[in-house]
Amino acid sequence: MTVSKSVTFCLSSDLDIPFRVKITSLEGLKPLLKESTKLTDPLKLKKLSNFQTNSDLFATATIILHNQPLTIPITTSYTPFRNTRRWNQWLTLPIKINQLPFNSKLKITLWEFDDSEECIFGETEINIFNEEDCTLKRGRQKLQLKLTDQNSNNSSMEENNDGNTIQINEIEKLIKKHENGEMERVDWLDNLTFRKIELVNKKLSSIDSNFVLFIDFVQLDVPVIFSDSIQPVPKIPTYQQSEILPHQNDPITDAAKVNTGSFTTVKLFDPEQYLSDPIEQKYRKLERSHKEGHFDRDLKPTAKIRDELNKILNYSSVQELTQHEKNLVWKFRYFLIKNKKGLTKLLKSANFADENEAKECLRLLRKWVEIDIEDSLELLGPNFQNITVRTYAVDRLKKATDEELELYLLQLVQALTYDSIAISSIKDSDFSIVELGTSSSINSSLSKSKNFTMREENNQTLSPLSQFLMDRATINENLASYLYWYLNTEAKDKPNSIYKKLLDHYVKGYMNNSLSREIEFVNILVQLCVKVKNSKETTPKKIELLRHLLDTKLKNFNNVRLPLDPSVEIVGTIPNESFVFKSSLSPLKITFKTIDGDKYPLMFKVGDDLRQDQLVIQIISLMNRLLLNENVDLKLTPYKIIATGPTEGAIQFVPNSTLASVLSEYHGILPFLKHYYPDDKEELGVSDWVMDNFVRSCAGYCVITYILGVGDRHLDNLLICPNGVFFHADFGYILGQDPKPFPPLMKLPPQIIDAFGGASSANYNKFRNYCFVAYSILRKNSNLILNLFELMRNSSIPDISLDPELAVLKVKDKFCLDMSEEEAIIHFQNLINDSVSALLPMVIDRLHSLAQYWRA
Repeated sequence: MTVSKSVTFCLSSDLDIPFRVKITSLEGLKPLLKESTKLTDPLKLKKLSNFQTNSDLFATATIILHNQPLTIPITTSYTPFRNTRRWNQWLTLPIKINQLPFNSKLKITLWEFDDSEECIFGETEINIFNEEDCTLKRGRQKLQLKLTDQNSNNSSMEENNDGNTIQINEIEKLIKKHENGEMERVDWLDNLTFRKIELVNKKLSSIDSNFVLFIDFVQLDVPVIFSDSIQPVPKIPTYQQSEILPHQNDPITDAAKVNTGSFTTVKLFDPEQYLSDPIEQKYRKLERSHKEGHFDRDLKPTAKIRDELNKILNYSSVQELTQHEKNLVWKFRYFLIKNKKGLTKLLKSANFADENEAKECLRLLRKWVEIDIEDSLELLGPNFQNITVRTYAVDRLKKATDEELELYLLQLVQALTYDSIAISSIKDSDFSIVELGTSSSINSSLSKSKNFTMREENNQTLSPLSQFLMDRATINENLASYLYWYLNTEAKDKPNSIYKKLLDHYVKGYMNNSLSREIEFVNILVQLCVKVKNSKETTPKKIELLRHLLDTKLKNFNNVRLPLDPSVEIVGTIPNESFVFKSSLSPLKITFKTIDGDKYPLMFKVGDDLRQDQLVIQIISLMNRLLLNENVDLKLTPYKIIATGPTEGAIQFVPNSTLASVLSEYHGILPFLKHYYPDDKEELGVSDWVMDNFVRSCAGYCVITYILGVGDRHLDNLLICPNGVFFHADFGYILGQDPKPFPPLMKLPPQIIDAFGGASSANYNKFRNYCFVAYSILRKNSNLILNLFELMRNSSIPDISLDPELAVLKVKDKFCLDMSEEEAIIHFQNLINDSVSALLPMVIDRLHSLAQYWRA
C-alpha cells in the first residue's frame, strides 16, 4: 500500500493583499574621516556618516521591473539611532501580491543628508520570487548594501572568502529552514547556534564598509507559488448551431441547442516554465560554435535567402527579430559585412552573455563598412549595453558636423543614462573585451589587457559619450550652451542621477566667461518672472512692474549669448515693447536688443514644463532639415524653445494671429491674406508667393502633426502669419493623447480648404501632392526618427513616460512601414479625405470657441 504525501501551497494570483516588507536593521562600520581629511576637504563634514558611527538614515522601498519603478517609493518614519541602526518598521507598498510580475525586485535605498539636501547612502535589490522554484520569498533576508561613496571599500560579502563568511552563509540557509518549520526544533542546540552566529556577525561587521541590511518578508504558513491567471477560451457555436438557437419554447429545438457550459480558469504550476530550454540552448551553441565560424566566412546565400536577408535589413530599428531571423543574420554575417545596415541587426542577433559570440561581434566591428549616424544613435540606446559597441558608436558620431550634433544633442544627453548602466555593468564584470587591433580612434578607447579604459577626473568616471560631448562643446559656443541647459534641467529634475555628477564636472572643467554670464542672465530672468507672477495686481499693473524692473535692471548690459539661440548676442531690452500675458502663470514677453541692432522678442515663463514642447520643436526642425535635403521647402516654422529648468524656460516669439481671431475679424483666411498682400491679377486675389507659402506650410504641418500624434488641436493654437506661413503651437498633447473625445488623426479645418479655393481647386491638389511627397521622404528616414524617440524612453516627457515602449510603437505605426510606397500614399490620401469630411471636429471647435467666450 502506497502512502501519498500531500503538498500544501498557495498561488500568488489568489493573494489579493498588499505586499509588505519590514526594514529591520543595518550592520556594518564605515571608516570615519581622518583629521587631515577634515582640513583638506571640509565639504565632507556635511555628511554625518563621515564622522558619526551611527548617523541618522531613512529608507525608501519600491518595486522595480527591468530597472523601471512599478510603485512610488514608501519611506520609513524618523528613527533616532543610538548604538545601532535599527528601524523595525513594516512598510506596505501600493501593489498587491497577485499583481507582482515574476521578475520584479524590491529596491531599498538608504538616504542621509548632505547639508540640507538628501543624498543616497547606499542601495540594494532583491528578487521577490525565488528563481529556482518560483516561490515567494519568506522571512528574514540578508542583503549586501552597495555604498555610493567612491572612496569606500565597497566590496561584496562574497569576495571575503574567509572561513567565517562561508560558515555564516551556510548557517543562514539552515536558519531559513528553521524559521519555515522545515527543521526539528532543539532548544539547547538552537541557543548555541544563535550565539555562534552573533559572534561571527560581530566579527564581520567590524570590517570596514561591509554593510549588511536585514529585512523581513511576511512569514506565511505555506509556500506561495507564482502563478498567472489564464483567460478562458470562449466556445463559439458554429453557424448551423446558431441557426437553431433563436427558436424558443420548442422541446425539439431546445434539445438541439448548444450547451457552451460555464467557463473555468485552469491553473497549472510548472516550476520550470520560466527557465530556458536546455535543448534550444545546446542547439544554439552548436550552431554558433567556433568551429562552424570558419565555414561561415565563405557562405553565400541563395536568391531566396538573399531576399529574406534584405527584408530583415529593411526592418525598422524597433522591430524585434525572431530566433530564425537572428540565426540567419548570424550565419551570413561575413556576407553582410559590406552592408552598413547589417551591423545593428548582427548585434541584435548576438548573445553577449556568451563570450565567444561577444568576441566574434567585437572582431567584426573593425571590419564592418562605416555605418550611418542614424544607426550609431541606435547603438547608444538602451538595448546595447556593451561598452565597446557604444564606443564604436561614439567614434562614428565624431564625424558628424556641429550642426548635426545640435539636432541630436537632446537625445544624446538622454543616452548618457544608458552609458552609466554600461559602465556599471563593465565594472561589475570580469569579462575581457577583445582588442579591435586597428589604428582607428576606437582602439584608443580599449585597454591593451582587459576591460574598458575610461577617463577619470576628480574621481568622476567619464563615459566615451560624455567625454565626446564635452570636448565638442569646448570648440562650439552653441553646443556648449545647449549642453549646459540640457544637463541642468535633468539634474534639477533628478538630483540623484548621473546628470548631477556630469553637470558638476562640466561646470568645473569646461565653464567659460560667456556661459557663466548666460547662467547669471537666466537667474535674473527667473527672479523677474517670479516677482511679476507673485504680484497680486491686475495685468496692466503687472506690465508696469515688468517695464520698471527691465528699465532699472536690464535696459543695457554687456553682451550675453541668448540661451534660446546662442548664435545671437543681446545687449539690452526694450521695456516699452515688453508686456505680461493674461494667464495664471503670467508669462513675460520681453523684447531684447541684439549686438547687431536688431530686435529679438521672446516669452519667458516659470511654472510650466517646456520639455515636451522642446522635443516636438526639435523633431520638427529635424524633419525640416530632412525635407530640405531633398529640395522640398514646406515653409515650416520651427521656432526656438529651451527649457532652462524642469519648470522654466523661454520660447521665441513669432508675430502671428490665431485662426480663431482671423475668422472672427476677417470672416475667413482668404480675406486676411488679401488684406496684407492683395493681387488682382491672381484668381483668388492674393499674391502667388503668399498662397504658395500657405499651401506648403499647411501640407508640412498636416504630415508632421499626424506622425507625432499631436492632440488638442483647435483654432486658438493654429497660427498664421501675414505672409501666409501657417504653423502649430502648444504641444501639450502628443502621441495620440487628447483631452477631447474621438480626436481626428489629422487636423484639417474646412476654413483652410476654403482658403485654397475649395476641394476641387488647383491649390488643394498642390496641397495633397506636397503631403504625399513629405510623407514619402519622412518614411524613408523613419529609422532616424524612431531612434531619437527610443533614446527618449526614460525621459520625463509626460506623454512618453506614460508608456515609453508604446510611445515609440505609436510613432512607428504612423509610418505604416508594413505597407508599400503606393499603399502608404493611398492610406494618407484616405486620411486627408476623412479629415475634410469630418463633422465632429467642427462641432468641438465651436464648443471650444463658446467656452473661450464665456471664460473671457
